[in-house]
Amino acid sequence: MPIARAFAALAPALLLAGCLSFGPETPESLLTLTPTNTAPAGSGASSAAGTPIVLGEFETTAALDVTRVPVQVDATSIAYVKDAVWVEKPARLLRRLIGETIRTQSNRVVVDGDDPGALAPVRLGGTLRQFGYDAQTSSVVLVFDGVLPGEGGGVTTRRFQAIVPGIAPEAAAIGPALNQAANQVALEVAQWAG
Repeated sequence: MPIARAFAALAPALLLAGCLSFGPETPESLLTLTPTNTAPAGSGASSAAGTPIVLGEFETTAALDVTRVPVQVDATSIAYVKDAVWVEKPARLLRRLIGETIRTQSNRVVVDGDDPGALAPVRLGGTLRQFGYDAQTSSVVLVFDGVLPGEGGGVTTRRFQAIVPGIAPEAAAIGPALNQAANQVALEVAQWAG
């Protein structure tokens, strides 16, 4: 009888568990961007050592405003790589990577958050135009248009591009190649931003 009572007590919970769904099946792993170099623990910077820089939120195209990796099938068609899912949207990942790269390449204070109240005379912004796989060339492509304040209240822009060729059309190959391209662009942006 004790076994029957225990089963009777558990039966509603088991039935309820079969009815619940917590969203789509989770991927085996998530992609992220990791910097080539990171600032060591305990390191810091002072605004007295150089002009602080704020990294504003990067704009992006609708195809990239998701956590999936786009595939440019041809000039007018986009698909997404099966089983390739970012841990968060790629524009945020790239912004954090650029912030860490600027931090390690200079002695500047870097504010790479979404705080609109963060004041600094230099504000880096931009638009992530491409960040995915090109099926026609078997390569990953990253295109970022950076924007910095210029002389006399104007702005300065620059397009950054990285292409890693010879990549197989699978998540296991595309993820590391995108990380390589992102680190290349982050270093170029850090050098440009000074």
